[in-house]
Amino acid sequence: MQDTELFLSLAEIAGVFVGFGALIAVRSGSTSDVFGVMGIVMVVWGAIQVVIAALIPIVLSRLGVTGHALWVVCSLVALALWWPADEVVARLSPERRAYMAARPLKARWRQELVIAPVWVLMNIALIVVVLGLLPEQEAALYIAAVVLLLLMDAIMLLLVVIRPPMAVNAPMPPS
Repeated sequence: MQDTELFLSLAEIAGVFVGFGALIAVRSGSTSDVFGVMGIVMVVWGAIQVVIAALIPIVLSRLGVTGHALWVVCSLVALALWWPADEVVARLSPERRAYMAARPLKARWRQELVIAPVWVLMNIALIVVVLGLLPEQEAALYIAAVVLLLLMDAIMLLLVVIRPPMAVNAPMPPS
């Protein structure tokens, strides 16, 4: 596969985001509000998604999967990470549940709008690959989707770092 180096670089960048998330968590020992903890969890989860999405085509191509089959499987894995796996993460995170309860969509729609174009485009690219609508562009569409996911994670990291005024004054859930 010709894009191995690009995928490895994307995975490395996402790994740096995991490190930033860990550093923020350790350095700000006072991260006790729901938004702060949830933000770090979301940055780390987004980076893990990027790492998996970037490495899966390398692994599958080494196993002999090529062409449309490669990009369909990779896209299905990325969509599964985005939708059902994210739902599992949301249900496992007491901070995320507390945040969603304290700030329903009606209260946070403006913040959601900032990131929506990125994840909508990412999902469209992956769905186009799965449906086989642009067979000559499948590799490019998949790479675009992974880059968009990385961009979204970078935006989330920025929001965690600058701590915008959307922090919730909800109590931390019990451990």
